[in-house]
Amino acid sequence: MSSVFKYIREFYNKEFNLYYFLLILLLLGTVIYLNYWHSLENRFAAGGKTWFSNFAGYWLLYFIPFATAFFLQLFFCKDCSYFKNYWFWIILFLAPAFFSFRVNFNFHQPAIKKIWSVDELQFWLRCINWVVRVFVLLIPVFIIWLIKDKSNQPFYGTRALDSIKPYLIMLLIMIPLLVIASTQKDFLSMYPKAKFLTNLQMGHQKWRYVLYELCYGFDFVSIEFFFRGFLILSLVKICGPHCIIPVACFYCTIHLGKPMAEAISSFWGGILLGIISYNTGSIWGGLIIHLGIAWFMEVGGWLGALLKNK
Repeated sequence: MSSVFKYIREFYNKEFNLYYFLLILLLLGTVIYLNYWHSLENRFAAGGKTWFSNFAGYWLLYFIPFATAFFLQLFFCKDCSYFKNYWFWIILFLAPAFFSFRVNFNFHQPAIKKIWSVDELQFWLRCINWVVRVFVLLIPVFIIWLIKDKSNQPFYGTRALDSIKPYLIMLLIMIPLLVIASTQKDFLSMYPKAKFLTNLQMGHQKWRYVLYELCYGFDFVSIEFFFRGFLILSLVKICGPHCIIPVACFYCTIHLGKPMAEAISSFWGGILLGIISYNTGSIWGGLIIHLGIAWFMEVGGWLGALLKNK
């Protein structure tokens, strides 16, 4: 854990600016307020009449906080020369587009609907959606790496860790918070994700739960490669640690459809995991934490529901 604390301390000493950080909190507070009190995501992004309008809506939803967090640095950072780097602008505009395309990607679904129907269709649609969207997101990221960074670093975040012990300890520290969360109404309305299987009429239920949770977990692989791999490590040589807070803002916006506490905590988690990735050049620590939390939330959802029904 000492190495993680060292990373946090160095980031704080080099990057923390109170006025910049307060503006970031105001920015995200406004986004969260608009979403949870005025249905920002449903009206602005998901409520479009066409595929392109949904794509454009999500692109703006991700781009505005991401770009604003960078532009605010012009007023507080001494060195903003990275604004002159063309790769900075390419990533700034393309990254939200990549993720919006992932969220809205549904071109494989007609083929699935020809194979399965009714309950089987619901099950396989969810499982296959997660797997397909991993590749939808990572293929363009891999192309960027081939063009931009193949000669100076391994594929974003694949560098090995020296030790996984600090990340296992951090995961254990999270367990009490997850236990508290599992008692909350909005948490139980969302988790466990696998609870919808209880209403489906299908055989071999046990292996379906296992497969469903594995596909659900696989989705987090692409999330870590995208945010802590691609976004942090492709920007390292361009703007250094200045990228960590804007990426955390972007990361927060992808959680707007989840319980509000989860959306708020995702910003702080995004900063922490971004700091770790920046210093280690690896996503594996973040993936251990992220996957562990995701599966603990599934368990917490089941246990919370059991206690609620007693």
